[in-house]
Amino acid sequence: MRIRPGGTFKFGFNAYTGVDGPHGEMLMDFGILRMDEGTEVRDSDAMERAFLLVSGEAEFEWKGAGRRIKRESCFDENPSCLHVSSGLPVAIRCLRSGTEIAVMRTMNEKTFAPKCYAPEECRSEERGKGTLKETSTRIVRTIFDTTNARDANLVLGEVITFPGKWSSYPPHHHPQPEIYYYKFFPENGFGHAELGEDVYKVKNNDAVLIHENLTHSQAAAPGYAMYYIWVVRHLENNPYVNPTFVPEHAWVMDGNAVIWPDRK
Repeated sequence: MRIRPGGTFKFGFNAYTGVDGPHGEMLMDFGILRMDEGTEVRDSDAMERAFLLVSGEAEFEWKGAGRRIKRESCFDENPSCLHVSSGLPVAIRCLRSGTEIAVMRTMNEKTFAPKCYAPEECRSEERGKGTLKETSTRIVRTIFDTTNARDANLVLGEVITFPGKWSSYPPHHHPQPEIYYYKFFPENGFGHAELGEDVYKVKNNDAVLIHENLTHSQAAAPGYAMYYIWVVRHLENNPYVNPTFVPEHAWVMDGNAVIWPDRK
């Protein structure tokens, strides 16, 4: 389903889902923390948490450590993200009015060392390049997954979809719940999100909830770049590693596939 908040975010936490509230079946809290300059938020929630800077400037403090982070554009710059386990106190100080931080929380009894991922530590790759006449070439950023956060219950990253192109393609599915959260450049842009047999028009600050085994892929309208956060929640004894591609469309991943108007 699609969630559309409408209007401008209020200062404070703007919730989309809650483990014990709306859309609890996603097994994750997800929301956007919008902060005014000089304000501070402290968090010691008894859940695994990730704080991803979407835009603005802030200072993170945790367990005797701290880092000042800044991001002008989520389209052009890799992310900074603080990832901590249950109960560890975190302080976030806003250094620029309008700073936006995506907050993700989930239940996790395991403890792990806190980590503030710097932009240069983010794995960024151009997927789809050299296939499909570049119609699904996109930038995929992975902040943490099973390779670098083995005790986490979350997998977190971002996608940049070029104007008029597709991403999360070909259509695929997985049993673990996933949330997408969107930004567009310019902000009045839009795209389309496939969720099974349904297609939703998505706009700036929208989110979609991807339930168990629901196929999904995305397209950005011509003229508009589309950014989205993707966060997946591992299931017990069934972590997210790789999706399953819809068999009838998997052939498009072959670099030698012949695409019209080319002919054999």
